Parts: sequence; C-alpha cells; structure tokens
Amino acid sequence: MLEMKPLDIIIPVYRGLDETKECILSLLPGMPDWAKLIVVNDCSPEPALTQWLREQASPLGFELYENEQNKGFVGTVNFGMALHSDRDVLLLNSDVELANSNWLERMRRAAYRHDRVASLTPFSNNATICSFPHFCQDNELFAGLDVNALDRLFATLPLEDELVEVPTGVGFCMYIRRDCLDAVGYFDEQTFGKGYGEENDWCQRAHKLGWKNYHQLNVFAYHKGGVSFQEEGDPRKARALELL
Repeated sequence: MLEMKPLDIIIPVYRGLDETKECILSLLPGMPDWAKLIVVNDCSPEPALTQWLREQASPLGFELYENEQNKGFVGTVNFGMALHSDRDVLLLNSDVELANSNWLERMRRAAYRHDRVASLTPFSNNATICSFPHFCQDNELFAGLDVNALDRLFATLPLEDELVEVPTGVGFCMYIRRDCLDAVGYFDEQTFGKGYGEENDWCQRAHKLGWKNYHQLNVFAYHKGGVSFQEEGDPRKARALELL
C-alpha cells in the first residue's frame, strides 16, 4: 500500500459569516494531527467575516491567508494547493457542515485503496451526481436527520465497496492526492476564470492520464450551496458548460 501523505484542508472564503463559522467550527473538533486547516480569504466584501477570521485563526489553530484582490475560487484554490507541495489536499466550500466523526480518516484511507486515485467526493444533500436522496438535486436533509446522524448511517452501511468510479469529483468537498496533482497540474484558471467547471475539467484531465475519480459511499457532508456566488451563479454555470 502507498504511504499516506499528510493533508491540507483548503477553504476559500468570500461571503457568509454564519456559514463559514459553522463550517470551521464543525471541522476543527477532533482534527487529526496529520491534517492542517488552511483558510484563504478571497478579498471578502464582508468586514465582519474578515474580522472573525483574523481574530479566530490563532485561537482555533488554522492558517489564514488573505488575497489583496479577489481571485475567485480557481485562483484561490490553486494558491492553497501550492502552499505545501508534500501534502494531499481536501477542497472544502465554506458552506459545508461536517459530522463530528472520523469522516476524514475514512476519506484518507479510501484515497489510498487504489494506486491511481485522482479524487474522492462523499455523499451530500447538494452535490450534483453525489446528491442524496435525489440524484442531481438540491435536497433537504433526509428524514429530518442532522449531518451527524446521516454520516453515522452512511458509515455503517454494509457495502461491498465504498468506492464507485465516476467521471468527475464535485468541488464542494473533494479529496485530491498529491501524486495525482503533481501529474495533472492545478486547475485551469485561464480557461475557467473565477469558478465553475474547473474541477470537472481537472478530473477529466486526470482521467486521460489514467487516474480515476471516485464517489465515496460511506461519508456524508451537508452542503448549503451557493453562498459565495449566489447572485452570479447561473450565468457562470452556463458559461462553464460551454467551455467544458
């Protein structure tokens, strides 16, 4: 089995103080010593969000970086992925809430189950092809359960294999192995600008080089969706589909 690398969890932040706080505070309890949280403030227009991040970085124990100009998701993620070239990365949207469980250990173990794993994406209520209970829909949390209860259920499913090959990962919560990142390169900022479609393009580039993208069936994360780009999302999505 390949030796597992340490991990950087990269959260690009632009809008949404409450969502960002929930994300970071759900992530930090029980964070393993091989994982580091990196938050990149992409020149947020919300002063309260910037202030909270600056005040909490040291007490909560995360690394904070601030873009002097707004780079968008692609440029911000590329910056984060380039910080520590010896570490795997987990891309995480700032409006995701994680279970208080060993979900991160499950993802890291799964990332090394096969030789050429490009990306892993867990189940979520709102994750296009990884959405539950309805495929490619923004769902309410199933049966009124919270993220902790749902992740417990997914973690204990009697699965023959927790990984299913898919054409692309979904960037809301996507684990990328560093050896694949070294082979494929970073996201295509020149083509995809500030965001949407870049992870699909990257996953297909990885696939062409013989790497595989997987949907991980035994992890669940809650994704609110659309907080940072809510006003400009649809035109950007349409343009991304044309580019793809």
